[in-house]
Amino acid sequence: MRGVEDEARLNGYSPMLCNSNEDPEQERHLLDILFSQRVDGVLLAASDSSAVYDRLTRRRFPIVFIDRLPVGHKQNAVVTDNVGAAYDAIKYLISLGHERIAIIAGHLHLSTGSDRLEGYRKAMQEAHLLIRDEYFQGGDFQLESGYRCGLQLLRLADPPTAIFSCNNKMTLGLMRALSESQMPCPERVSVLSFDDFEWAANFSPKLTTIAQPTHEMGKQAMRMLLRIMRPDREDLGVSEENVVVLKAELRIRDSTASPRS
Repeated sequence: MRGVEDEARLNGYSPMLCNSNEDPEQERHLLDILFSQRVDGVLLAASDSSAVYDRLTRRRFPIVFIDRLPVGHKQNAVVTDNVGAAYDAIKYLISLGHERIAIIAGHLHLSTGSDRLEGYRKAMQEAHLLIRDEYFQGGDFQLESGYRCGLQLLRLADPPTAIFSCNNKMTLGLMRALSESQMPCPERVSVLSFDDFEWAANFSPKLTTIAQPTHEMGKQAMRMLLRIMRPDREDLGVSEENVVVLKAELRIRDSTASPRS
């Protein structure tokens, strides 16, 4: 959000924040309200795969998608390379010697959920490692699902030696499950989390994470929206990319280590 605010205010706009709480119906309602208030444009982190993005919605005001893409959408968006970031994360765990690697995935009807799962599968398949059904846990990007999925993984007869959690909220739930199960990290199980957050380096253990370029994402999305809203502004430049894809960064800390022999 900071990148959006910085770029908007630099260009004389005041951003308005609306939270749909991952509810597509609430998202539709909020878009109706924004239309009634005659906003100049919308940056949208989609909570639904496609329902609200028909031609009628797009004719109301310019929309640029940020972080998440609706199914089949190929224009006006700024996102992280979720496939590549997840692939790099799993390759790193494999390089430590892990073979039994589990994933706590998010909503698969959202591009963030499906793309991170794709990166996981790609890395595992390239290393010729078995993707066990019980090592795939379907979460919903919320804390409680990370906790529930974590407990299920830790209670397996042959638990994983590493767990890839697909966002920071689910990671918090996973760490709670590890604590309650008295499962030391990374001595018994390594944890790698998608999303860095301010206190990840102050957690115990310090969490290995994938850091998204959130400030740059917000800045570029706002600039893209400004170009659509103000085609007369030559100083904003012209982007030839319909979808801007930004690289994430793997930040290695203390929650990952080689598995016990």
